[in-house]
Amino acid sequence: MRIAAVDLGSNSFHLIIADVHPDGSFTPVSGEKEMLRLGDVVSREGMITLEAADAAVATMRRFRLIAEAAGATEILACATSALRSASNGAEVLDRIEREAGITADVIDGLEEARLIFTAIRAAVTIDPSPAVCFDLGGGSLEIMVGDVGGLTWAASERLGVARLSAEFVRSDPISEADRRRLRQHILSVLGPRAIDAGEFEPKMAIGSSGTIEDLGHMIAARRDAKMPRTFHHLSFTRDELDELRDVLVDCTSAQRKKLDGLDAKRIDLIVAGAELMSIAMELFDVAEMTVSEWALREGMVLDAVGRHDEADWSDDPFAIRRASVQSLARRCSWPEAHSRHVARLALELFDQTRELHHLDDDDRELLEYGALLHDIGEHVAHEGHDRHAAYLVHHGNLRGLTPAAISVLTGLVRWHRRGDPKPNDDLVGTLDPDQRDRVRRLAAILRIADGLDRGRKQVVTGVQVRLGPELVLLPIRSDGDPELELWGARRKRELFERTFSREVEFTAHPAG
Repeated sequence: MRIAAVDLGSNSFHLIIADVHPDGSFTPVSGEKEMLRLGDVVSREGMITLEAADAAVATMRRFRLIAEAAGATEILACATSALRSASNGAEVLDRIEREAGITADVIDGLEEARLIFTAIRAAVTIDPSPAVCFDLGGGSLEIMVGDVGGLTWAASERLGVARLSAEFVRSDPISEADRRRLRQHILSVLGPRAIDAGEFEPKMAIGSSGTIEDLGHMIAARRDAKMPRTFHHLSFTRDELDELRDVLVDCTSAQRKKLDGLDAKRIDLIVAGAELMSIAMELFDVAEMTVSEWALREGMVLDAVGRHDEADWSDDPFAIRRASVQSLARRCSWPEAHSRHVARLALELFDQTRELHHLDDDDRELLEYGALLHDIGEHVAHEGHDRHAAYLVHHGNLRGLTPAAISVLTGLVRWHRRGDPKPNDDLVGTLDPDQRDRVRRLAAILRIADGLDRGRKQVVTGVQVRLGPELVLLPIRSDGDPELELWGARRKRELFERTFSREVEFTAHPAG
């Protein structure tokens, strides 16, 4: 499945198009960036001007056309600080939805931090852990602490480079008075946050987004070494950053333009960015910082993966059924090992008794699902768990299955223990004669398979069916003593014998 994600940032709008795989990973296909500097506009005007809004709408329209041309089936979009704080941000987003055809969600700073950390954790090896992470945008700075297990703490502060530059950088180069004011403001905001984060004792630091990437690029260019092909996972020291900052604050914008590694569109923002990150590395006691090229937009893709079933990323049109069944089973805290084992045994019995039951592959699929779900009623109570299971299946919002198939599946779990399928049942509903016969045949097989794992230890490793005119012989292979399992299967054979007019006998053989 191919999806597109758009980060409507305060400095720039970023598009990523990615192929998402069934294992939850994704492969970036292409990307686009448009430097709109909305944060500058909002800092000056308090709102997004008509000219800036026109540019934003045109960019989003172009991004939509690129995504559609690339075959993206889903377009995600998140708006951050500039659009959050602009007095007319909602109106601009309405225009984008109406004229560009993309609906963007406005996310707060903490949600932004969660998505960014999702990307960082997937992109950078956090070792030693935990890590303190900084994402420096145009309107805000997100600070996060976490490890491979997830996000532990996060904060969002209005310290974006566009915001700081508009308020404090009023000359070229920056005056000493403005620099003092800038540093004092950063210290007053970041000081308490450094104390908060310090309680988690971070062992490494990671930085993401354009300004930090540019700082890394410039430091790499200053080294007496060949420039790396990729700056992902590049590290720089606090001393290296401080040396670069001293150069930047003394330069005019014309001089900064000549520095290797600096995006021309960040020439007037990089001074505030360098000061901020230098102070951050000092306050958070960071000696070295690692650059992550993955940030919000990649976090959006990963978050989308987590919100979809595996079936949604699969090319198998029937995978949605299995994913839906397994999702219901997980929600009901199913006995997974037992249920999967019973399903495997039931399918072995089904395949080896086809000439007896005359059911088709659709019935085989329902038998497997019935085996996977037969004990989910234990989530409610052990007593009467067959009835509870039927209720959960009937109301489980299973996708990809017809109402008739759900009725048969509900009946299968309802009568997987005992009793004979009824034409009408308060849990199953009405079953026509054909459906009732299918339920009976499937339940006869499921009951024996369930009995063969009576101890829930998967002792029985397989069955080998021998069909005779009056007898069905079931030699079983086992890994251990199957006495309990044989007892369980014998107790469950009555429906099979009555349905197929054959007696059933079991014999045991060691596995192998």
